[in-house]
Amino acid sequence: MALSGVENLARLPELRKKLFWTFLLLAVYRVGIHVPVPGVDVSALQEFFASAQNTLFGLFDMFSGGGLRNLSIFALGIMPYISASIIIQLLTVASPELKRLQKEEGEAGRKKITQYTRYGTVLITVVQGMGIAVGLESMASPTGAPVVLHAGWAFRLVTVVTLTTGTVFIMWLGEQITEKGLGNGISLIIFAGIVAGFPKAAFNTFRLLSTGEMTLFVLLLILAVMVAVLAFIVFMERAQRRIPIQYAKRMMGRKMMGGQTTHLPLRVNTAGVIPPIFASSILMFPATLAQFSNVDWLSRISAYFMPQTALYSVLFVAMIVFFCFFYTAIIFDPKDIAENLKNQGGFIPGIRPGVRTQEYIDKVLTRITLWGALYISAICVLPMLLIRQVNVPFYFGGTSLLIVVGVAMDFMGQIQSYLISRQYEGLMQKSRGRGR
Repeated sequence: MALSGVENLARLPELRKKLFWTFLLLAVYRVGIHVPVPGVDVSALQEFFASAQNTLFGLFDMFSGGGLRNLSIFALGIMPYISASIIIQLLTVASPELKRLQKEEGEAGRKKITQYTRYGTVLITVVQGMGIAVGLESMASPTGAPVVLHAGWAFRLVTVVTLTTGTVFIMWLGEQITEKGLGNGISLIIFAGIVAGFPKAAFNTFRLLSTGEMTLFVLLLILAVMVAVLAFIVFMERAQRRIPIQYAKRMMGRKMMGGQTTHLPLRVNTAGVIPPIFASSILMFPATLAQFSNVDWLSRISAYFMPQTALYSVLFVAMIVFFCFFYTAIIFDPKDIAENLKNQGGFIPGIRPGVRTQEYIDKVLTRITLWGALYISAICVLPMLLIRQVNVPFYFGGTSLLIVVGVAMDFMGQIQSYLISRQYEGLMQKSRGRGR
């Protein structure tokens, strides 16, 4: 029985059950997005966000799937968990104790690091929740309507408890999706939040087309560019540099072990979507400060950091390149790879084990990281050019595209792996039956 294609899902009840759990838990998340925090005028808050598109609020609202715009119980989304994970990764490089837990303790060490990440998530959520509660009390819509109906410590405590509980619940949902469903739960939650805005964007596009504000030629041009960009992202996300590895033969008891040839895959985009997220957050910070202050010079400075300006594009590309090299250096250590190869009897043909191997891997990694940084920069800058030149009626964001395509590829890859494993088990059972 060949298991390939969507039609085979009906033959695998376990896979159907996993898909059911995945979509059910994502539906629970999307329902919670529309449950607001008590004491907030949602209409006034949405008017405020309409005037804060190019600030950090617009970026965080995208990752929360619109939850921040409504100040829902899931307003902070999964971003505090991602921030805590990044902080723990940075501390793992600097702290010998965390490094020992990650490398020597095995599964127990990883569980301990996961526990620290959860504690960090709660701490970050409490701090951000208090900051949002205090900030909301001073917010008002462009028409002057206050966002908070009854300001005070009661509102602040309710907001902090509600947002913290919501983030912890989202974190639990992500873990349940990973355990009972398919794919990485945290990534799928971010994916669901971004994809939820696509129907509204499509509706606005066709509305502009029907009113004559957009021509059919421009729409077809945008669709062609989107298809080309998606194909380019898929190609680059699968691209990797394979370094050949040869293992020497050695005696293990009475058996001769080793002698096989394999490869060390180095992805072109090792850093993923972290560089554009960091770069966007830093560049949007001046505009966010100007949104809360009435200082003239700060408003003038923030005008230079708007996504429509050339200065923003240049600084954005420079920061993406920097963070690509910085984050790759944190998560990938050529020295550890070289030591592991040497201890296992592996070597790169033509390269001496040890320091020479480390230098060679570092040299190759530097070259492909540069190409990966240029690729991410092109994907992130192109949408801004489209918005500026063609007046695209929705945010055709490079960061969101990278996340959506990457998560979709990972999700389909897990389904394919599951189908292949079931096919292999079926063949093994048939061969055993013939043996009997």
